Amino acid sequence: MQLLREIRWLLTKEIQLEWRQKYSFSGVLLYVFSTVMLIFMSFQSMEPLVWSTMFWIIVLFASVNAVAKSFLQENKARYYYYYLLASPLSVLISKIIYNTILLLLLALIALGVYIILLGNPIVHFPLFMGIVVVGSISFSFCFTILSAIAAQVGNNATIMPILSFPVIIPILSLLVILSKSALVEEVDIDLNIDFLILLAIDGLLLVLSIILFPYLWRD
Repeated sequence: MQLLREIRWLLTKEIQLEWRQKYSFSGVLLYVFSTVMLIFMSFQSMEPLVWSTMFWIIVLFASVNAVAKSFLQENKARYYYYYLLASPLSVLISKIIYNTILLLLLALIALGVYIILLGNPIVHFPLFMGIVVVGSISFSFCFTILSAIAAQVGNNATIMPILSFPVIIPILSLLVILSKSALVEEVDIDLNIDFLILLAIDGLLLVLSIILFPYLWRD
């Protein structure tokens, strides 16, 4: 119960802070809209697989911009304040939940604008939406812990892309492969295996985050 109360309090704090600093979310939205518009002016029509790949690239870079500030925006005084009031696990879980909600919202907005401007080649829409949800969770797990690591290395945001590269490439590849099944009439028979691999990566990231974060928190 104590853990749930701490998570709820920290999650409420994250939402209130984002509401006060609307420029951050607005900046990510501007990136999404401008990128989709640029793709529309450059291509106007695309093959379904290219459509899916470009969509995930947009979501990926929007995720980096949205989640990079997760720990980098926190100053030392606020860290000490959290340290006295909440456990490291509460802080980590609240950040992951908030980032997942934020990334899912961004992905849905990007998908809506993408469909309006570039058409809708999706055949199995519920399947594609499920992939979007899992993809948002995967990006949240990956970039949240990397943001915490970057915050401990002199708040160096450039270290995030470097550390995330070997992790995000297999995640992005699996998302593109899974999305391909939603764009054709016949669903790939290996779909469940690909889903399980992606969920296994997410589970591994979560376990490593839970193990590693308390040590980062103490520093």
